[in-house]
Amino acid sequence: MKFSQGKSNWLLTRQNRSDNLGKRKTCFTVTVSKEIVRGLKELQIRIDAAGIPSSILDETINIATWNIREFGRRRRREAAIHYIAEILNQFDLIAITEVRDNLTDMNRVIEILGPYWRAVFSDFVRDPGGNRERIAYLYDKRAVAFTGLAAEADAPRKKDRSTGEWLSPISWWRKPFIASFRAGNFDFVAIAAHIRWGSGDEARVTPLQLLADWVDERQKEKHLLDKDIIVMGDFNIPSTDSALFDAITSHGLHIPHALRGVHGTNLARNKRYDQILHYPRYTRCFTDKGGVLDYYISDHKKLFPDLTKTEFTYQLSDHLPLWIQVNTDTSEEWLDQQLNR
Repeated sequence: MKFSQGKSNWLLTRQNRSDNLGKRKTCFTVTVSKEIVRGLKELQIRIDAAGIPSSILDETINIATWNIREFGRRRRREAAIHYIAEILNQFDLIAITEVRDNLTDMNRVIEILGPYWRAVFSDFVRDPGGNRERIAYLYDKRAVAFTGLAAEADAPRKKDRSTGEWLSPISWWRKPFIASFRAGNFDFVAIAAHIRWGSGDEARVTPLQLLADWVDERQKEKHLLDKDIIVMGDFNIPSTDSALFDAITSHGLHIPHALRGVHGTNLARNKRYDQILHYPRYTRCFTDKGGVLDYYISDHKKLFPDLTKTEFTYQLSDHLPLWIQVNTDTSEEWLDQQLNR
């Protein structure tokens, strides 16, 4: 276990973070079974292989997006809750999609993560389109501060002259969730979405285009809270060479340089379902460190020896976390923005 730098183990330990986020004071307060300990040791090996760097207070944070399969629909095993917490603890802010209406398991995870962790989450929609899903942001308040904005995005509306009602011609089924944060002197707005699966790729083009249009129009608003916008989540995009990716990037959203190339987030690592995107002309603080945390590595048996692969995906997930490190000491960038107002 790494106690001198980076994220160490919340599951076997509770710790206090120092100003440089690198040195930890550890006290053992959590008792877990030997089976879970063995699983955590194996998981640590897989986490180390991802090469996630330490975050440094007021200088860098690690941001991730992760679809945790049907998180809350059925109660997960104790081992799964510890494994999920250990994975989340590698980051400072995580956008989680596919959180269900029942928040019991999410609260179990937060309890293991410790007293510095907070959550901001959306409401759920009861119908089959909404699938009783929420979107949640989990964050370590020592590194990231929530600054007040939390809202669901509404699709553009037009007035029906026959009824006088303002109606949207299309919906996202599950509305994107917006929240504002600050880390160091970097203020930003996160927009997370879980795009419908639908009847096939073609059914996703319109909602992805709608999201791209919405973000583009919003960032042009005079009273926008911040032009540093990070768009992330599960967009169900199989490839960057597809009409779906063309739709979401049609107004200039880009993949940060560190995430270009092959970064599949399904267990087979060959689909680009999950994305982290930004406008390069506004947000230039992404580092060259990013990737996928592969906790699966083509073998789940060392974590859950008695489960099939499908059963395993309902304990951890069928998606892998996508992450990037962000510079939060942005004073030079802020000065440039003031000159270019």
